[in-house]
Amino acid sequence: MQLLEFVQSHDATDEPLARPVEYLFPPASLAEAVIALLREVAARELMPRFRHVHAEKKPDGSLVTEADRAVEAALGVDLPKLFDCPVLGEEMPEPLQRRIWREAEWCWCVDPLDGTTNFANGKRYFGISVALMRHRRSLFGVVFDPNTGEAFHALHGGGAHLDGKRLKPGATRHLAEASVEVGRFKRLGRLGAALFEHRPCRKLSMSGASVLQWCHMACGRVDAFVHAGEQPWDYAAGALILEEAGGRIATLHHDDYWRSDGTGDWSKSVIAARHPALFDEWKRWVRNHL
Repeated sequence: MQLLEFVQSHDATDEPLARPVEYLFPPASLAEAVIALLREVAARELMPRFRHVHAEKKPDGSLVTEADRAVEAALGVDLPKLFDCPVLGEEMPEPLQRRIWREAEWCWCVDPLDGTTNFANGKRYFGISVALMRHRRSLFGVVFDPNTGEAFHALHGGGAHLDGKRLKPGATRHLAEASVEVGRFKRLGRLGAALFEHRPCRKLSMSGASVLQWCHMACGRVDAFVHAGEQPWDYAAGALILEEAGGRIATLHHDDYWRSDGTGDWSKSVIAARHPALFDEWKRWVRNHL
C-alpha cells in the first residue's frame, strides 16, 4: 500500500494529539520516503550551486538564491505525491503562505535552504527542513544536512532519530557548563546585552542555521538555544525533533510553545534546552533578563 493510500484509509478527523500518529502513518515508510527525496533534491538542485550562486536580498532583508527557489520548487512537486496537502514554503508570496497557515488542515512546511547566508559565503553550515503539520502543529519532521549526509527525523509520540538510530536524552549539566546557540541576536535587546555582559554559560555561538541548531541540541552537540523569533519553516521540524529527543521548549513569554489561536502564532521566539533540568535553569535566567 502506498503512503497516501495508507493515510487516506485511516480516520484522520481526530485532533492532532488525540492519539499516537502511528495510527495515521507507517513511520518507517514516511521517514524513508522523505529522507530519500531530500537526498535526491539536495544532490540535484542544491549542492551543484554551492559556491557558484548569486545571493540577493528579499524585502525583509534576508538573502535568497537560485538554490533556495530550485529546492522549494522540486519539493513542492514531490511532497504532495507522498501526502496530498498544500506546501507552505519560505519562498512563496507571503499572502499565500498566510492563507495556507490559516486555512489548511494539513500542510507540508518547507525550508528549502536554512542558512542561506552561510551557503552564499561558502560556509558549510546549512540544511533542508520538511515538516508535516496539522492545525499548525508538527506531527512529523525531517532535517537533512547535505554537507555531512546526516538525516534527523521525528514522529509525534514516536521519538527522534539520527540516521535511523533513536536519540536518547543525555545527562544534564548546569547552565554555567552549557554551550548555548543564539539566533537573531540583534533583536534580543536587553537579553542580548546580558548574554555578553553577564554570560551565564560556558560558550555562546551563532551558527546561522536554526534547523541544524535544533537538531544539534537534540543529539547533545549543543545544550541550549534562544532566538528572538522564527518563522514556521524554521521551527516546524526542528522543534519536534528536539521534543521527541527529550528536550523542552517555550517562547520568551509563555510555556506552551505550540499553542495557537487559530490564525496567529506565525512567528515564535524560542527558549530551548536538551534536558528538562537545564531547561528550567535556562528559562529562569532568560526571563529574568528580558
